[in-house]
Amino acid sequence: MATPSQIRLPVVLLGGVNLVRTLGLAGIPAVVAMPDPDEPAFASRYCSESHLIPPFDPGEPAVEAIVAIGRRLARECRRRVPLMYGSDDALQLIYAHRERLQRYFLFLVNDPEIGEALLEKDRFDALAQTRGLPVPRNLEWEGNGPGSVAAAPGPVLVKPRIKTDWYQSTLRRHLFHGDAKARIFESGGEALADPTVALFREQLLFQEYVSGDDGCLWSFHGVADENGHVLDAFVGRKLRTYPPLTGESAFIELDDDEELLALGCDIAARLPLKGVFKMDFKKDARTAKWYLLEINARFNLWHYLGARNGVNLMRATYDYLVEGTRPVAPQSYETTWRWLALDLDFRAFRAMRAQGEIGALGWALSILLSRNVYNVFSWSDPGPWLRLWNRRFARRWDRGSRRVLSLVRQWRSTAS
Repeated sequence: MATPSQIRLPVVLLGGVNLVRTLGLAGIPAVVAMPDPDEPAFASRYCSESHLIPPFDPGEPAVEAIVAIGRRLARECRRRVPLMYGSDDALQLIYAHRERLQRYFLFLVNDPEIGEALLEKDRFDALAQTRGLPVPRNLEWEGNGPGSVAAAPGPVLVKPRIKTDWYQSTLRRHLFHGDAKARIFESGGEALADPTVALFREQLLFQEYVSGDDGCLWSFHGVADENGHVLDAFVGRKLRTYPPLTGESAFIELDDDEELLALGCDIAARLPLKGVFKMDFKKDARTAKWYLLEINARFNLWHYLGARNGVNLMRATYDYLVEGTRPVAPQSYETTWRWLALDLDFRAFRAMRAQGEIGALGWALSILLSRNVYNVFSWSDPGPWLRLWNRRFARRWDRGSRRVLSLVRQWRSTAS
């Protein structure tokens, strides 16, 4: 009979299908707990248990559900189990209930000062200034002197100050389009003249825009110990996003860049960062200077791509939390596989074609000549894709049925 120390501890995962597959590739059982009943990860063959929990927020219902799962698993395994998370809302919940969750879970998160600054972009800018990080210059809304929006000599980037509760926010619905996380104005004067920007200015951050297309968007992914020493890492590069320049990843790949690797490790030590992180950078197309755009301290879709290319940051985190083991240095990896969200990439193609940046043949060949893993679809794990489309079909059938019944009622009322 296996002893508790020989049993592979499960991870309680507050995250989706890319993360459950990353754990599956490492042979780590995943207990998926999410608030969306349509979550595709529930149908993954790597999901050993699924739990529908209340929405993530600082209140009690969600944390009560997560604690109940952790308490049971800790009792069964006779020790705390790892907790991993894939959204800012879930991370904020962990920060709010850190001590309570630590009774049953193993996790490594940033100290409050750093953690809160990473969730609020204006506080992050203040932190970056004190640590000497290479961030774009912020612009002041008021006034017309140097450093103001009005005096900006070129394009201005506008983005929300706070990252949590983003997709349900009024700000996103009124100012940002689709999956965009920022907006670019051709000049400071254009931003000042926009009535919606003026209305929401207290919720916005204004920065000088760093020149370059999607190919200039890079990221450094890693996991650090309690002192900010990077245990393992990889570098990634965006090929296309939707909307272009300001949106979500549509087509991405791993790459090698020793300069960015060294810069990322230096920033992690300088803050310092603890646990998993993703640093977003943009390389200025004119000066080749690296600019740090933001840091996310959570697990994300890039980890699935990393695992397929030989560097699994979720496994590195797991090994450090459970066994205290660490690699001697960041591991080497391949750059063979790319990650593709085909629906988003098709929208990106249409937007780029409208600007004369890519043709249909060039777009098709970029996908067909690439070895890809996909956002939801997988031949070896088809359950999430089938669940997604089954739920979509059911909703469309329901809407169609209600529409037909409504028309029948109208016809009967007029016929009589």
